Amino acid sequence: MDVLERVRTAVLDHFGVDGARVDSASVTFLGLEPIDILRIPDGDLVHYVTLGGARHPMGDPADLVADPVRGPRAELVLTLRASALPGLPKSLGVLVASPAVEGVVLQPDALLDLGEPMWQGSVFTAALLGESAVPDVVLPEPADPVRCLAVTPVTATEAAWVRVRGAQALRDAWAEAGIDVRDPNRGAASL
Repeated sequence: MDVLERVRTAVLDHFGVDGARVDSASVTFLGLEPIDILRIPDGDLVHYVTLGGARHPMGDPADLVADPVRGPRAELVLTLRASALPGLPKSLGVLVASPAVEGVVLQPDALLDLGEPMWQGSVFTAALLGESAVPDVVLPEPADPVRCLAVTPVTATEAAWVRVRGAQALRDAWAEAGIDVRDPNRGAASL
């Protein structure tokens, strides 16, 4: 079963593009298999999609033996109104590799702290995960489907707000202020 090929096909079908129109970057971390970051232009938007996080199921780091088939799997989707953002592929690679490195499970409302700007010159140092429009990719039984989770860049102040009030409170603050979270030059919400 080639999980990544299934995910790639599903993502390209979802966005209605063929592989020839898609750029990609590859990032590798010591001890991990390569992670590809697809860059899919879509009008004034660009979708960045990871390929590599779903290669193996996420599991409880306390388990003595990891199940090679069962368990949640995820890839990340970041949509921005931007072209090139230096450093972004590496940051997305770090986020999607966090289950293998830190034992976290990627799921909606998870807050992942990078500890550095998400891309060169960015004010965003963390990411909030949520539901994405990309449908789950079904795998043969007994494997769990692959979830494609939306990534929203957040500032340190917004990350602190999520820790205190929760993810939905931050989303409500963005909506109330009319903030377009796909704008890479946006300011932080007034909290």
